[in-house]
Amino acid sequence: MPRRKSATTGSFADVIGIQGKFADPDWTAAGVPRAVVAPRTLQTLWFNTGTRCNLACRGCYIESSPRNDRLSYLTRDEVRPFLQEAERSFEGLAEIGFTGGEPFLNPEIIGMLQDAMAAGYRGLALTNAMAPLKKHRAALQALNAQFTGQLALRVSLDHFIEDGHEEVRGPGSWQPALEGLKWLSDESFDISVASRTIPGLDETKTRLGFEALFLKHRIDVDAHNPARLVIFPEMDESEDVPEISQQCWSILARDPGDVMCATSRMVVKRKGGERPVVVSCTLLPYDKRFEMGHTLADANRPVRLNHPYCAKFCVLGGASCSQSAAIPA
Repeated sequence: MPRRKSATTGSFADVIGIQGKFADPDWTAAGVPRAVVAPRTLQTLWFNTGTRCNLACRGCYIESSPRNDRLSYLTRDEVRPFLQEAERSFEGLAEIGFTGGEPFLNPEIIGMLQDAMAAGYRGLALTNAMAPLKKHRAALQALNAQFTGQLALRVSLDHFIEDGHEEVRGPGSWQPALEGLKWLSDESFDISVASRTIPGLDETKTRLGFEALFLKHRIDVDAHNPARLVIFPEMDESEDVPEISQQCWSILARDPGDVMCATSRMVVKRKGGERPVVVSCTLLPYDKRFEMGHTLADANRPVRLNHPYCAKFCVLGGASCSQSAAIPA
């Protein structure tokens, strides 16, 4: 295919019939080939259990809230075919992640976790550790005893002080979250904590702040281990984000195989949809450009990085939602 005209030497919008960044799947607004991530071994399969959440947090990546039902609750029967397909065809799969919304609002979350771990996978649930999880404490204890070493929970805590956390999560959210995290630690669950980049603090100071919090409350999390305290970049959709071209891999010294969509996919069920679909990324459940089909086989194809989240979160931010990807080599 001939190289398209650069925006610096002519009207790029006239050439491709679009305006602005991230619009064309194959070409950046500067007229150079867009970066593409080819699939490697599927390592983490995510299920979005539904966008309902007991909180409505400022800056939530997918706008979860008590009212947002754009993604319906997945059922245990809808999850099972994907687990079965994974067992047949994706030998490298190691981790099944459950995200939301708040996964523990889904009435079938315990059964879905049980099926994932019974199939031999590590089960990872992302949670705010508040009232929805509290209702499942006995069931979680039973799962943790039945599947020793397979169950992990990642708790969202957006600051190491109450005011900072509640600025994001809302008034009254700090104590229940901290109490839930403390309970998980006391009961010897495999836990980690997810936070955001804190304005005005570098990573070292952020980790030191969380270290003091964990020591004070005797919470068994190593704040200096990136797999135990995961710090995600703050996302601002109004910010001007650079596009990622094919040349950027060498310029940034990044391997496309390290980007999240090289080794993971997510299953969602949209409100009104007849059946679940597979999407390329945990952060892009609504954008149909990233819908990849109804099976894992359908979704085993390259992903074009034509969204600001692809650039800021994954390539420039180096972030990944997977537990294993956070572990340093």
